[in-house]
Amino acid sequence: MFANALKSISSTHISTHYTISQNLTSIAGPWRIYPAKNKKTGKECSVFVFDRKTLDTHRSGLSRSEAAEFKRAVDTVVERLKKEASAIAKLRHPGILEVVEPVEETRGGGLQFVAEAVTASLSGLLQEKDQQERGGGRSSRYVTEDADGNRRRREVEIDELEIQKGLLQVSKALEFLHDNAGLVHGNLTPDAILINAKSDWKLSGLSFCSPQESSNTQSSIQPINLREVLRHHPSLPRNVQLNIDYTSPDFVIDNNLTASADMFSLGLLIVALYNSPHKSPLSCNGSLSSYQRVFSSSESTPTAANNFISSRPLPKELASRVLPRLITRRPAQRMTASEFQQSEFFNNIFVSTIRFLDTFPAKTPSQKSQFLRGLVKVLPSFSKSVMERKLLPALLDELKDKELLSLILHNVFKIIELLPSGRRAFGEKVRPSLKETFVTNVKQTADKEKEKDPTRDAGLMVVIEQLPVIGDNCSGKEFKDDVLPIVFSALESPTPSLVDAALRSLPAVLPQLDFSTIKNELFPVIATIFSKTSSLAIKVRGLQAFVTLCGGSSDPGDDGLDGLAPQKKKATSSTALDKFTMQEKIVPLIKAIKTKEPAVMMAALSVLRVIGKVADSDFVAMDILPILWSMSLGPLLDLKQFQAFMELIKSLSSRVEEEQTKKLQELVGGKQSPAIKDDFLSFGPIAGSSLDANGTTETDFEMLVKGEESGGLSANPLDSGWDSMTSSAAVASPITNSRMSTPAATFSWSSPPPAAPTNHFTAVKAQQPGFRTVTPDLATLQPITPSTTQFSQPPTHPKPTTRTPTPLAQPPQQQSTSINWTSASSTTHNPWSSTKPSPNPITLLL
Repeated sequence: MFANALKSISSTHISTHYTISQNLTSIAGPWRIYPAKNKKTGKECSVFVFDRKTLDTHRSGLSRSEAAEFKRAVDTVVERLKKEASAIAKLRHPGILEVVEPVEETRGGGLQFVAEAVTASLSGLLQEKDQQERGGGRSSRYVTEDADGNRRRREVEIDELEIQKGLLQVSKALEFLHDNAGLVHGNLTPDAILINAKSDWKLSGLSFCSPQESSNTQSSIQPINLREVLRHHPSLPRNVQLNIDYTSPDFVIDNNLTASADMFSLGLLIVALYNSPHKSPLSCNGSLSSYQRVFSSSESTPTAANNFISSRPLPKELASRVLPRLITRRPAQRMTASEFQQSEFFNNIFVSTIRFLDTFPAKTPSQKSQFLRGLVKVLPSFSKSVMERKLLPALLDELKDKELLSLILHNVFKIIELLPSGRRAFGEKVRPSLKETFVTNVKQTADKEKEKDPTRDAGLMVVIEQLPVIGDNCSGKEFKDDVLPIVFSALESPTPSLVDAALRSLPAVLPQLDFSTIKNELFPVIATIFSKTSSLAIKVRGLQAFVTLCGGSSDPGDDGLDGLAPQKKKATSSTALDKFTMQEKIVPLIKAIKTKEPAVMMAALSVLRVIGKVADSDFVAMDILPILWSMSLGPLLDLKQFQAFMELIKSLSSRVEEEQTKKLQELVGGKQSPAIKDDFLSFGPIAGSSLDANGTTETDFEMLVKGEESGGLSANPLDSGWDSMTSSAAVASPITNSRMSTPAATFSWSSPPPAAPTNHFTAVKAQQPGFRTVTPDLATLQPITPSTTQFSQPPTHPKPTTRTPTPLAQPPQQQSTSINWTSASSTTHNPWSSTKPSPNPITLLL
């Protein structure tokens, strides 16, 4: 169907300048409504298309005379529809459908015109409501989106408030039509009422409109012939003929064109809204005789006694006060459109709110302010459809009034919270308006000097407070492109309270941004604010912002600032900034802090605590700990604050100690590190400086000082017997070789070897680990020189003379071959060693 219609209009002005969708929006009588968009401006609208071929399909099977009559009837219908489009274009009223492009003919003889965007017709909604109530078929072909972004078919919302609002708008259009234009609608049916994107009910279907008989108003609308329009043509569709089920007896019985006839039709329309199924209480199937029989009997005539032939109960105000003055046989007893608007049916706060909003621009500033303050309290009582499609657009239109900016935004965000499809409403309507108000308009005045604007700052404050709601209703890209510039405007504001609120909002901002945006765009702005501000409060908030940026959780409950209440924050799931930025950017900023105020010091402590968990241990030792020590000694800190610093210092110091210890242990392969020695600084003792007390006992010392001869040590080693010989043999030379099993010979006249250097070398060598070698000081080793020989004196002389023999040469590589004279003297007999031979068994044997 649409393909044929589109083919017939492909070369028209409308098809050239508008992009027409193939998805049918709704059907209103003979008109098929399609969504469209202006190619130049991008504005959404609707194209009304009438295809003449839909009438020609009923032509088959007619005789020649019938076919000629059918052709004349079709031409009349086309002229009547053309008259309707022209009449709508001439009549300008908020309650009448707005025409954008006038009607034009298509190649196939059809018609089309462009009007404001329409979402449904009342007849279509009532049909879908019937399907829902019967429980069969699909609920709606209109798709909506819930708060989680899930697409679903929306329920048809024709609740009490929607009906009251719609009837009020229709009655205003009728009042304008009757009193100002002097016209009668003539065919007020559900097909004649369209619903636009704002949920407003718009009056249309003026193909049977005509000037009133008693009106003195000049009109270009041609009057209708009641006899002609009341005659039913069975070969024509019913949607192009007068629907007598909604027609007043003034037309059918009295043949009068009066404005009260429209009020009778309005009464029948109201009953259809509450009836089940949703249709007129009159059912005549286009037959005039059936219509006359209905009004010939009181039982079949809709009255209060029979509940106006409604299958459902009607609201009390309608049944008792309104409908009896609308559905009445006598035109003089009927309400006018103006009286209908003042009826008890509209006497409630919801309808009064909508009526006030319709006349909002004409109200005084005081009335506007008072209205907006009270609106936020009654919003939960409104239907979702009214809030989204009526209240929200009306409030956004008033954002241009700076004095009311904050009050309007409070109501806007309240509506977003209440709507199940708040995400879609925010993306389509609210977010573009916020960007235009706080970003686009500000850029246009960027060259001017920045001055405080209290009204704009108040609006910005509302947006910053509602950032969690904004984040839940937009994607990350949308947040970055449209919302983040608003946050920057708040951060760069000269108002400290606004900057403080923007800094406290970071927990709601960070989850919406990627790492690159946080590091390269958001962090530099916050760092600049922190370094340049002279406000103590902003300084503290900046440090708390650093905690959040580093992935920590900042609790402002005890920040030393009065009047700044804590705020619940969403914990970030991961570290926002990397370790390099923390160490190289944030720590220098903290190090440059000059103030010693406890609030700033404790806030800086929180930042360093978070950074200390991820920073390198050497950075902690060389940079963070010195800063902590310097701050901990601040003169204004109390004991509790000082202890907090010391706790962190000890914790970080322990971490540094553990990591350094582990590192050193890994260097030695996990083995226990040996004790540190300083023997590489030893050059050995000086000859003769050491005291050797080996072999000297306390008894020997006592005998020496008393002048007595020592009996424990004989001058002749043979006098000591086998025990002394064995004891002497046990004292081996310190320079020994494991390969030499035979001790070197020594003599009694040999001078004892230097003990101290030899013992020192032996001790050092024994203490050295297996992988180290200590070279002894050879300068300290004295040559072996015997003190006496057997030829130095005759045997008869008691005191032998000393003779120094030539020392034996020792190979440098074989120290073990040297002769140990001391040991030799213990085993070799010297007959001249003593004048008193000892009674030793060895002497006797010799």
